[in-house]
Amino acid sequence: MLDKIALFLLIVGGLNWGLVGIFQFDLVAFLFGGSASILSRIVYVLVAVCAIWCISLFFKDSEMVEDTRTQYNR
Repeated sequence: MLDKIALFLLIVGGLNWGLVGIFQFDLVAFLFGGSASILSRIVYVLVAVCAIWCISLFFKDSEMVEDTRTQYNR
């Protein structure tokens, strides 16, 4: 479950960076009162922590992931 939450927040962060790059629009800053607001900074830090967490997904045993998928599909 933690992996899915981290991936979700990482996707949110990636989409936000896409908006910044394409349209120069920071959705997180817009929603939380500017890029320097405490809420925006918390979101930015959470996305960064999730990105660091998702690095561990590269090192997970793929057989373990497959076993988990088949377990839930039964």
